[in-house]
Amino acid sequence: MQNSLATLSPLARAAIPDHSTSYSPELLLWSELMPGGAHWSGVLRRGNTLRVTDLHGGANLSVLLFNQEEKTERYNMPDTLKAQHTAFLTKGHVCYSDMGRVLCSVAEDSCGWHDTVCGVLDAQGLQSRYGQARYREHRNAMYRNGLDGLLIELGKWGLGKRDMVPNLNLFSKVVTDDQGGLHFDTAHRQAGQFVDLRFEMNVLVALSSAPHPFDPATSYDPKAVKLTAWRSGTAGADDACRQSCAENARGFLNTERYFL
Repeated sequence: MQNSLATLSPLARAAIPDHSTSYSPELLLWSELMPGGAHWSGVLRRGNTLRVTDLHGGANLSVLLFNQEEKTERYNMPDTLKAQHTAFLTKGHVCYSDMGRVLCSVAEDSCGWHDTVCGVLDAQGLQSRYGQARYREHRNAMYRNGLDGLLIELGKWGLGKRDMVPNLNLFSKVVTDDQGGLHFDTAHRQAGQFVDLRFEMNVLVALSSAPHPFDPATSYDPKAVKLTAWRSGTAGADDACRQSCAENARGFLNTERYFL
């Protein structure tokens, strides 16, 4: 892991929002600062929660999810949306695998809308929107696209381009007009917003903090996020994600049978 919070000054650490009221300090596993334009991967185990915090406002975090034990099982965007009758994710929703199991739940969310349909920024899109950046000018300062970042992380786990599936984009909101056109909501993302992903399976998580492909910004300025993981336990019988629809109740049952 890079750019640990431990390397920051006390003043800088104090300035980072930490909504720690939802977990006890002794349950904390680790905390990490993820710079804008960076990429990361790791395993979040069943019963752990990962909080992602938009530190400055304007962040986008592209997410891929795989069953750690059997990586051919992975996040399935169409099943996730169809089962829950939605086009976006927020508190009370879950991320389904292509085996009908719940990879993770959105246990808390102060943002309210996370994009599921617009994909990830690639090299062509990066150059088209932000132009060419040479090392002499940028000193390789995180001038990166989301697709390549995710592929780098997948390669660390024996995965590759054929394992790329439609991803989730945390913090970004894209809406449609009456003609079906897609429009990026630039006012949606605010500093300090956070989302809690509670993992119901042992999940390989790949992340990229490169810009959203529909972000209209003309200068390359991806925003940092904070990652915080703790032991939370899994969804109880009266959990909001389990109770939100009949499909989710069946999804949790399928998941729990997998671990019997």
